[in-house]
Amino acid sequence: MPNSALKLDNYLPYRLSVASNEVSRLISRAYEDRFGLTVPQWRLICVLAEDGSATPQAMVKRTAMDKVMVSRAAQALSLRHLIQRRPNAADGRSHHLELTEIGRQLHVDVAPLALDYEQRVLDGLSRAEIEALKSVLIRLEQKAAQLAEDSFK
Repeated sequence: MPNSALKLDNYLPYRLSVASNEVSRLISRAYEDRFGLTVPQWRLICVLAEDGSATPQAMVKRTAMDKVMVSRAAQALSLRHLIQRRPNAADGRSHHLELTEIGRQLHVDVAPLALDYEQRVLDGLSRAEIEALKSVLIRLEQKAAQLAEDSFK
């Protein structure tokens, strides 16, 4: 077995992935148990609550989920009458997704739970540490997106 300088537990992309998976798993259990929502479904609901109507393509960009994941989440939410599809006047091949009144109410009901879990996960970190973490994560996202874009040129 070749000796490598790479040690998985010290590899930052691995640590980010593990941390993200653990937090998502914790929160998704609460969403599923109490509200029957998956994490992708909750993300769509949040984006629609914050931004209003959006095309599936816009949802892919905004949520960093792939087309299939957005499509499946939207279909499940539509079947539960939490979102509705509206024709896109600017592009007849596309449509807009928007929350129904039931979907808006579900967002109001779930948001405090989401905020509580966020607070509990961040408990023990100072305000400065939380702000620094958010700033670093945003910069990492931007750099990864730039590198991905550059690699396709």
